[in-house]
This record gives sequence, structure tokens and C-alpha cells, in this order.
Amino acid sequence: MTIKEYVALKKQELKDFVSSVEVKPHLAIIQVNEDAGSNAYVKGKIKDSQELGITADLLKFDTTISQEDLLKEVEKLNNNPAIDGFIVQMPLPSHIDQEVIKLAISPEKDVDGFHPLSKLNPCTPQGIINYLHANNIKLQGLNALVIGRSNIVGKPMAKLLLADNCNVTVVHSKTSKEDMARYIANADIIVIAIGKMHFLNESFKYKDTAIIIDVGISRDETGLHGDAVPNLPVALQTPVPGGVGLVTRVTLLDNLLKIYKEKYKI
Repeated sequence: MTIKEYVALKKQELKDFVSSVEVKPHLAIIQVNEDAGSNAYVKGKIKDSQELGITADLLKFDTTISQEDLLKEVEKLNNNPAIDGFIVQMPLPSHIDQEVIKLAISPEKDVDGFHPLSKLNPCTPQGIINYLHANNIKLQGLNALVIGRSNIVGKPMAKLLLADNCNVTVVHSKTSKEDMARYIANADIIVIAIGKMHFLNESFKYKDTAIIIDVGISRDETGLHGDAVPNLPVALQTPVPGGVGLVTRVTLLDNLLKIYKEKYKI
């Protein structure tokens, strides 16, 4: 099943649920940047919400807003019973501590799944696991390689793959070239999220049964590119664009509905 096929099925499932409830789920998005990538991502989230019948509000603030004032806006949403869940779109201006903002979001409304007390997982790793499950890929015992150790993708991805009983290895910028090549050649699943265009290329050897999940995204004068060269000699490789980003967006709304169901005891 391609990612577009999976996302279409998932959207229909969520849309069917939303159409069955009287009080529509309500998402809020705080944005404090003029980042082109963020603008496109937020636009996509609002479009997806509208498509599914979910109410979505965008609260956009000037990049000069103080950390104190932003915390007040977060607290307003925490205390607003009409808002089921919300996110603060990253990145934030340099004078604002992202970790402080993440921790200020109520775990009960943390749609991104970043708060340490949240019951939800971050959208990208959870969406990848959901996609693999939807393709009936038996993860137990597979050698999974995670390239990148960020708190948003790499570390939670490794945790979820471990929970599915994979043999998990995490490599990063300090891993030697020789070790990197050896781990890649032995991997059944490779999740790469480092933002280095075409880092995975024909210079590495791959299992022909391997699966490459390409989370990275870079832009140059020719357009958007992933961390992997397209059409590597593997069994399945997710595209960029039109790949993991779509899965992340639909998982965000899936997380919102999980919060909604918990709130209304459905």
C-alpha cells in the first residue's frame, strides 16, 4: 500500500467518526514564525481538518512576542474547554525557549505528543509505525536502523520500534563511515531523519528486501528532496515530497481524535 493510499483510508476512517458525533473536535494551532515550511505545513493541517469536518483555528503571533506573553496564550488554550487539543508550530523565534513552551502545554491537550507526560506519541514516529502495520509488515525480529537521534523523530522512533520487538540501532553524525555502511547493509528497515539531501545513495549496499522510510526534507533550486536518493534497490521506499509528511499530518488528527474520545469517554 502506498502512503497516499494509506492516508486516504485513514482520512476516511477519521471522517466517518467525526460525522458521527454532534460536537465537532476542535484543534488550535499557534504559529510564531514566517518559516516557509511551517506555513505550508500549517496550511496542510487546516486543509486536512476542514476535509474531515474538524474545526481548526490558527492563532498567528508576531515573531516579536515575548516568551511570557506566548506562555499566556498557551495557558488560555489549556483552560479553554472548547479546544480539545492544540499544537505550537516549531520553530519558534530564538528568544523563546522551545522546551519551556512544550512543557507548558497541558499533557491532556498535547496533540503533538511532545510533553513527557503525554499519553500520545510524536506524530511522525507513530505515523510511520501505523503505516508499517497497515502494510502488514511483521516487525518482530527485524533489524531496524534509525539514522538521526532528534527528540522529535529519532529517539521516539527507536523507542516505538523497540516496543514492536525490532532489533534497533541508532546511528548519528558521530558514527564512523565504516560502521554506518555496515549497519545500512544489515538493516531490514531504515528510518532516516537528518535533513541531509541524498545521504543514502548508491554508494551503500542494501538488502533487496529492505524498507527505507525517508523523513528528511531539503530544498534546492530544483525542488524538495529527501535524505535518500529516489529508487534505491530496496523493496519499499517512501517518496519525498508526498511521503512521511502526509502520514505525519493525518496522525496529528488521529491524535486529536484520541484526545477527543478520552475527553468524552467514547
